[in-house]
This record gives sequence, structure tokens and C-alpha cells, in this order.
Amino acid sequence: MTAEPEEQLRRSKAEIAQVLGVLATRKAPITADLEAGELRFTSKLRAVDPVRACIFLEPDADEAVNAALLSRPRCIFHATLPGGIVEFAAADPQKIVHEGAPAIRLKFPEVLARHQRRDDERLDLETQVPLVCVADDGGVLSFKGGLIDISVNGLGFLVYDPTITLEPGTVLKGCRIDPDNPSPLILDLEVRHSELISLPDGRRAERSGCRVVSHPETLKEFVAALTK
Repeated sequence: MTAEPEEQLRRSKAEIAQVLGVLATRKAPITADLEAGELRFTSKLRAVDPVRACIFLEPDADEAVNAALLSRPRCIFHATLPGGIVEFAAADPQKIVHEGAPAIRLKFPEVLARHQRRDDERLDLETQVPLVCVADDGGVLSFKGGLIDISVNGLGFLVYDPTITLEPGTVLKGCRIDPDNPSPLILDLEVRHSELISLPDGRRAERSGCRVVSHPETLKEFVAALTK
């Protein structure tokens, strides 16, 4: 059993601005993985402007990394604050001059996730039960991932295609757990956080944690059966 972080989603512009303001004041490093993890953008928040609905980042020292970021319609950024990780997506990056210095302007994030440690535990499946999750079955985001852990409130899985982007707040409907079972567990999931990791064989994958939106009666039975 492993303790998972507590995920808090903020959708209020005022709350998002407050957290981003702390990142800017602390000059906390802001990072984003690009090109399926081959490049990493590293920056700091220069300014936050909720009135004009935009944020301003310092450019990366590597112009090739900046070009990769500017070529994307939107990107997921990560930062660390005392007690947890901050994650948000921002769209429409543009290279500009802000207060006399080069900067990258992006649209103000619509959702911000903050992850802190919590006390409840999830059943670790990586070394116990090889299970598969077919996420958003039948939808435009449909993909298959390996289940890492599960509880009655949430689960974690690996997406083996690192080009798939799962932003915080994304709802994946009709996810089938153990799809080859004649009676698979079917859940609606909300993505709370994602990170790009390296697998032991060198492959890159996206690891995502999700909250269970719907709680079917069979969920508790399913989790209990895995502990036997």
C-alpha cells in the first residue's frame, strides 16, 4: 500500500492568481516537458495578469527549447511549493517583449492543480496484479494504460504513449478496468495530475492520478477482492 498525494483543483481565477502569484514572488522554477520528454523547458513566472487573462514567463536559456514551446498550442507546466506540486496548462504561447525584456506570454490557466501528501492509502498494483485501464472508451481520447494503484476514491495509471496529454480537470468517461473480464469495472475519472517518467527499459510514459467521479456499487467489492 502506498500513500498518494492529495489533489486540489482550483478553477476560480482569483484562487489560481493567488497560487501563481506565490510562484512569481518566490521565483520558483517552472518546467514543461516537450517533444515526448526529449526537451525540458525551464523558466520562472515574470508576471501574472488575471485582468488581461494572461501570464508571462521568462524564456528558456536554449532557443531550441523556446521554439519547441512556441510551436505548441498549449502546454502543461509544473512547479514546486513547500508541501506540494503545482500543475497547470496554459495556451497560445507567444514571444513578446515585456517591460523591456524578452518574455513568453500565455493565456491565463483555466484550471490549476496542487498536490499534497495525504494519509489514506491505495493498493499498489505494479508488483501484484497486472491490470489494464481502457480510458475514455469510445471517446476521442480513448487509450490503453497500465493500472498502478487503486482505491475507492481514485487510481493511478501509466499511459505508454508520452505524446498523449492529460491536463488536470480532464474527465475520462466510461473507463474500463480489466477490459478482458466479461464484467469489467466501468468508471468515470477526473485527471488530477500527470508527470512524464522513465520506465526501467528506458521508454518514456505519462503517469497520471485520477479521482473517481462515479462510484458504482461494485467498486468497493473490486478493490476488496484485489487485497485477498
